[in-house]
Amino acid sequence: MMQFTETPSPPPQPPSFHQSPTPLFSSLSMNKNQVHRTSPWPGFPMPKSLGSFGDANCMEQLLVHCANAIETNDATLAQQILWVLNNIAPADGDSNQRLTCGFLRALISRAAKNGTCKMLAAMANAQNYDNLCNETHKFSIIELANFVDLTPWHRFGFTAANAAIIEAVEGYSVVHIVDLSTTHCMQIPTLIDAIANRLEGPPLVKLTVAGAVEDAPPMLDLSYEELGSKLVNFARYRNIHMEFQVISSSYTDGFSSLIEQLRMQKLMLSGGIGEPEALVINCHMMLHFVPDESVPLISDSEASPNYPFESSSIYSPRWTLLKALRCLDPNVVVLVDEDADFSSNNVASRLRSAFNYLWIPYDTVDTFLPRGSKQRQWYESYIFWKIQNVIAQEGLQRIERLEPKNRWVQRMRNADFRAIPFGEDAVSEVKAMLDEHAAGWGLKKEEDDLVLTWKGHNVAFATAWLPA
Repeated sequence: MMQFTETPSPPPQPPSFHQSPTPLFSSLSMNKNQVHRTSPWPGFPMPKSLGSFGDANCMEQLLVHCANAIETNDATLAQQILWVLNNIAPADGDSNQRLTCGFLRALISRAAKNGTCKMLAAMANAQNYDNLCNETHKFSIIELANFVDLTPWHRFGFTAANAAIIEAVEGYSVVHIVDLSTTHCMQIPTLIDAIANRLEGPPLVKLTVAGAVEDAPPMLDLSYEELGSKLVNFARYRNIHMEFQVISSSYTDGFSSLIEQLRMQKLMLSGGIGEPEALVINCHMMLHFVPDESVPLISDSEASPNYPFESSSIYSPRWTLLKALRCLDPNVVVLVDEDADFSSNNVASRLRSAFNYLWIPYDTVDTFLPRGSKQRQWYESYIFWKIQNVIAQEGLQRIERLEPKNRWVQRMRNADFRAIPFGEDAVSEVKAMLDEHAAGWGLKKEEDDLVLTWKGHNVAFATAWLPA
């Protein structure tokens, strides 16, 4: 569990889009039994080819047909498919229905943004989908600590990464941690605890973070300066001296200003200024925000001047970031992310990948949070934000560009890193953590990496790397 202690204030009201919504097609209400009759319009896929309208496979295929109709500006077909989906996928239904409802809303938002279907654009404006997505809850520290503790989704990465970090910094009197995380340093208290228990005594800890990601949940209700003050106080309580710094830097250009400052610090240490330190790069579910090759290409003339190298006339910020991290010669890089592929420029392909991955959080929520609870509403709003970003956004606004583990492994090798295995202590700690949660969670070891699973399906991976 997280170690912060403060009296939590009553949480604000959750986002309104989790309440039972006004039907999207209120004038087209229908008896659910009607959907199994003959096709109500020419060209619509027949139930025989789709299976039962109520199962997940059918819902996925309907969503894909709808996405294709929107992309080809077939407003009539899109509206008719959405009519069916609206009646078989209520927002307060089972996990598959709630998942489908999220994609339904995202497709309507996409149609509105594209301006292809006037009726759908008007509908999206009436339902105010963009504002609904922006009403994501802002957490207090206590709320966020409790939120990330609900499932192993983040705790898995925290536990595996901390074990790898402790091993990598053994014997160093100064440890510099660069935390690139979407969870606002929620991993750090448990890492401080582990460092405080070192046999050789606690080191000086320097913690560097990039400025908060303002447009992606989970969001904090306090500044990073305030967060840093609380972390420093907590470290002091554990007899560790901590220095905390925030560097204004953005994932959109591969954290170039952060990299530049770290590079300058490395040059100073190389020149004998300051005490040698262990450099730790901790990447927790944030690197997939950095634009990859699927984003419109950027030329050298537009590239950041903070990077000291470019290998060609065209570069990917994701590739450049990994090469820049390698130039820092870190003691360890820990990369934790979700094991899915949302990188396709084809919206139907992305929809299939996202549908076959994001059923997992909807399925797991039924095991630990009751219907109607505020935490559940916040949890599902977080999933809905992901769906909305994957389906309705494009360009730099689409930041949920997940890649599967094998592709990240290849990227790290191409950047001249070599994988290191997680020790038995790390595996034991992860297994002990999983025992605190529902029986569906599991752990796989794939070569040097650890993989979190739900009912046998990959959820997230943890990898550790050294300069080759």
